[in-house]
Amino acid sequence: MQGWVTGDPGKVEIPHLLLGFVEADTFLGVTLSDTGRGTFTLSGRPVTDSETLSGLDLAEDEGAIEVPVSERKFYGVAAAAR
Repeated sequence: MQGWVTGDPGKVEIPHLLLGFVEADTFLGVTLSDTGRGTFTLSGRPVTDSETLSGLDLAEDEGAIEVPVSERKFYGVAAAAR
């Protein structure tokens, strides 16, 4: 996950709207902490591999972390009753 750097190399900050680009029927398997200013912070393993980083278009104030993405299989109780 690419986002703005924070004081912690294993944590980035992303805009709420970025989650609209997560692949359909998937979810991020990390805790999203709402900052109260239209962004979330999330934690993961920092991306430090130079080959991987060279493939990303990172601004000076951005970093990247690895986060699990999982398939969504449960859509709520109403859907399960059908």
